[in-house]
Amino acid sequence: MGPGLLAAALGAALGQIPTPPPPESAPADAAAVPAPVPSEKPPVYEGLTPQRLARIQGALQREKLDGWLFYDFRRSDEIAYRLLGLDPAGARSRRWYCLVPAQGPPRKLLHAIEPRALDGVPGTGATYTSWRTRDRELGALLRGVRRVAMDYSPRNEIPTVARVDGGTLELVRSMGPEIVSSAELVAGLESTLSPEELASQARAAELLSADLEAVAQEAARRVRENRPATERELQELARARWAEEGFDPEAWPGVAVDAHTADPHYAPPTSGGAVAGRGSLLLLDFSARLAPAGIYADLTRVYFLGESVPEDIQRIAGYVFQARDAALQLLRQRSEFGKLPTGAEVDAAARNVIAKAGYAERFLHRTGHSIDHHGHGDGVNNDDFETRDLRRHLPETCFSIEPGIYLAGRFGIRSEIDVCLPGGRVELRGGPGQPAVPALLAH
Repeated sequence: MGPGLLAAALGAALGQIPTPPPPESAPADAAAVPAPVPSEKPPVYEGLTPQRLARIQGALQREKLDGWLFYDFRRSDEIAYRLLGLDPAGARSRRWYCLVPAQGPPRKLLHAIEPRALDGVPGTGATYTSWRTRDRELGALLRGVRRVAMDYSPRNEIPTVARVDGGTLELVRSMGPEIVSSAELVAGLESTLSPEELASQARAAELLSADLEAVAQEAARRVRENRPATERELQELARARWAEEGFDPEAWPGVAVDAHTADPHYAPPTSGGAVAGRGSLLLLDFSARLAPAGIYADLTRVYFLGESVPEDIQRIAGYVFQARDAALQLLRQRSEFGKLPTGAEVDAAARNVIAKAGYAERFLHRTGHSIDHHGHGDGVNNDDFETRDLRRHLPETCFSIEPGIYLAGRFGIRSEIDVCLPGGRVELRGGPGQPAVPALLAH
């Protein structure tokens, strides 16, 4: 799953945002791991290039919208910065507005003390000082605009695009335009990937798949040698492999043992953690992208460090694996008909299996999330639980399917696979999902 970690810096072209893990330091008894040297180059901010403008305007025309009104206050809308190709650094203490019309050059409105905040955007510009002049100039900017997209979501149903505050929405509506959510536009412009980006995701998933198995086997080896590893030691082993494989040093390997597996976003402490001993359940959740700017892979698997898997773990895992496969089956069926499902429909396919098994209240999160340059992207999420994502999945995108059942104080099972849709076809990345929980000490 990979936890939703705070964005470290805004990227340049269409959503390149690295996401750091919680600050941690290696335990004293862990093997020394050389600190990886970040290989990511400083982002290049090209501004709103003719190609980028044409892509945005093409999307507006397809949606029959008059324009897209971007608004920012103190870097409140990172989507605007990405789509307009702007550097978020520098003075950003005043509100600015930028209308990208379906046809013609953009129109800008900036405060007089920060008149260069939109220098990377072509088109005409005006300035304001007081709220009175702001209202007058904004009204002029919106003259003739009937339907305009803004980065908001009705009822905050898709919070990843809900960047504009309610007061600004009231102000714009008072000037006449009907405001439409930009959620569909954002999904199409931010989450669709090039062939090169899809290839980087495939390579990352292939490596992570091997890393999961290697770390699990190391945990089993340590048990056989009667010196079981801690969660933290296994996490450091994953990081050492990632440094050699060229993953972004800010990537996040999740390791949880026994009762900790029932916490979907558990992270080991900076020293030690639970011991992965004989009879332990081990959950590994690896989320990473290849440096300098690849697409994330995000895979989760579970293992049992014993000779045979207990019946209750087998039973719960069976429900989770069936839910995962039901979601995947829906995607494959709809793909064959050329009409991909919505994120909400994929969520329902998985959730219904777990509900019928009697564990609806123990499936604590959505079924999956969008994947792009940041692990949890701005595209379609498989969700009709935490949020209501009625957007339809798009070709050339990636996302996770990761149902889970969490029994507090006992254990949790989650199975996460990555799905990509090149040309609208369903492809699994990093191999198929686990068919069963493996007993790693079986003879």
